[in-house]
Amino acid sequence: MLRAMTTAASGMKAQQMNIDTIANNLANVNTAGYKKSHVEFQDLLYESVVPTGRGSGEADPTRVEIGHGVKMVATNKIYSQGLIRQTGNPLDLMIEGDGFFQVRLPDGSVGFTRDGSFKLDAERNIVTSSGYRIEPSMQIPLDATDVSIARDGTVSVMLAGDTATVQELGIIELAKFPNSAGLIARGGNLFLESPSSGRPQVGRSGEEGIGEIASGFLEMSNVETVEELVSMISAQRAYELNSKTISIADEMLQTVNRMKR
Repeated sequence: MLRAMTTAASGMKAQQMNIDTIANNLANVNTAGYKKSHVEFQDLLYESVVPTGRGSGEADPTRVEIGHGVKMVATNKIYSQGLIRQTGNPLDLMIEGDGFFQVRLPDGSVGFTRDGSFKLDAERNIVTSSGYRIEPSMQIPLDATDVSIARDGTVSVMLAGDTATVQELGIIELAKFPNSAGLIARGGNLFLESPSSGRPQVGRSGEEGIGEIASGFLEMSNVETVEELVSMISAQRAYELNSKTISIADEMLQTVNRMKR
């Protein structure tokens, strides 16, 4: 009877973590560049009550095995394209397809993000909302009257007093990973490289399978509210069923305790 209680308890714990993941998805429904998480489960070890063969030297067609519950093994990020929002701001960028923007972190390492809501700092460097510079860094001249970013990532400006000439400042490069699901979610709309993700392939947008850049648009979260609410109801029902299992197991133990010889 105690096995039923511990098994059901593992189910309640797993569904609790499932609800936590769904809650985080719903909380970030309006977060630019957010990618929803999906929980994966595995069953635990099985106890062989009646071993195969039973010592007869022949294999039985069936066996008696009792499982010990469930565990959460992964929270995978789903990198499908999010909703598109038009802003008209030339520094708002989105990636159509695979790839990540690169930003230089304070410790000197490189972070990766799908959030393209870039801005200018006091030195007119293109930075994220958290102040991290894009990699490679890009500085807009003080006398620039217009900024444009092409689909291949080329950053161009028009200087004051010289409307006939467009000056190219550089190219915004993107990174692509062999296994994006292996990236480490750092928070702040940033991901970090890991051994599971593999080394990044850095290149120009639109080349070698890397997505293209669209200026004046933002990629919003790919969370589907209705889908998450359905998943939440399903997880809640599973939690209730496991809770009911514990109650029934407890009632059976009480029945045994009340029995008289």
